[in-house]
Amino acid sequence: MAWFVYIILCSDDSLYTGISNDVESRFNQHLKGQGAKYFRGRRPKHVIYLEGGHDRSSASKRESVIKKLTRAEKWRLIGSADNELQMK
Repeated sequence: MAWFVYIILCSDDSLYTGISNDVESRFNQHLKGQGAKYFRGRRPKHVIYLEGGHDRSSASKRESVIKKLTRAEKWRLIGSADNELQMK
């Protein structure tokens, strides 16, 4: 099963990083306030980074690495060729 690492831009301009095997469905859960407590008090705007090619384990490890990046480093990642959304 393919897993993805994603970053969502939030209503307070913060960046939320997560993993899912169905990003669209997971984003809709975030919109409804289900799941991550992070979205209590802020709303998800849209997915701005997507990275595929992971299994559950590698997605979790990659998520951990991304969460430790500074905000500036995350924005560089979002603008990089690694972002599968850049190809669209």
